[in-house]
This record gives sequence, structure tokens and C-alpha cells, in this order.
Amino acid sequence: MSYPPQNPYGPPQGQQPGYGYPQQPAQYGPYPGGQMPGMQPQYPMAMPGGVKIARALMFVLAGLNLIGLVGAVIGLGSVSKAAHHTSPYATTDTMSMLDFGKGFLIFAIVLIVIFSAVAITLALQCANGGKGVRTGAIIFGVGTLLVSLMTFPLGLAHTVLGILVIAFMSKDESNAWFGRPRY
Repeated sequence: MSYPPQNPYGPPQGQQPGYGYPQQPAQYGPYPGGQMPGMQPQYPMAMPGGVKIARALMFVLAGLNLIGLVGAVIGLGSVSKAAHHTSPYATTDTMSMLDFGKGFLIFAIVLIVIFSAVAITLALQCANGGKGVRTGAIIFGVGTLLVSLMTFPLGLAHTVLGILVIAFMSKDESNAWFGRPRY
């Protein structure tokens, strides 16, 4: 029999667990903190929650834009119909106002289509895009915010959603997600 008795299933009988050995925090590497200096940092393997939320918000913004697009097209049809049915003796002020209304609605339609396409493209690229997607999403959020402030009472939802896209894409977890290496 050897001294002290060897028990592979736990501490020797009659002793307290851990007796004689100081308790140390677990280390996951040769250095305290877990990583050796100069090693690559760990990157997230799954899309962080903030990026998922920003992605969903961009899809919501695209949906709201499409609803606005339907309204702008209906408005353009109404203005065109009104311009067509005006009297040939109408004043030039009336005709210029109708022409301005048509031009403004066409500009709004083009802007809505561009913002919708950008929102959908950026949202689809969040899963595998790089830093450019994150930067583009932040710029998209700022653009949405600026345009929505010009139409503030109607653009309140766009204002809030634009701020949230900027906030979620500016977080450190988003930076780590878009900065991860791609193979």
C-alpha cells in the first residue's frame, strides 16, 4: 500500500475537498484573461441581436416606403387628372402649380424607390457583408432621419426607425460582426 492512499474518484477519505491546494480562478489560456498577447480576437459566430434588430428595422422602413410609394403614385394620378381637366382659360398660376405638384411627386417617387432599394439591399447583406455594409446602413439611417425631419409629422415613424438603425449599427457588437474575417 502506498502513502498517501490513491483515490481516483475524489479527495481522500476524511479530508475536506480542496484541502492543501489554494483555489484559483479558472484560466482558459497560459495568461490571465485567457488569451496570449498578439493572438487574433474571437469573432462572433452568429449575428448579434443588435444587427438582427437593425436588419428588421430596415425591412420595416422599406415596407413603409412602399406604402408611401402607393400614396405618391395615387397622388400623381390625381394631379395629372386635375391638370388634364383644367379649363383652357385657366391662369398660368394654376398650371404652374399643377406642374410643380407633378414634379414634386415624381421626385418623391424616385426618392422613395431609391430608399426602398437601398434598405432592402443593406438588410439582405447584413448576414455576410463587411464594414461597407455597416457604414452604408449608418449612412442610410442618417439619410432616412434627414428626409423624415423634412416631413416631420408624417415622417415620425421614419425618424424613430432611422435613429434606431443608427444606434444598433454603431454598437461594438455590430463592429465586431462586420469586422470578422470572411472565408
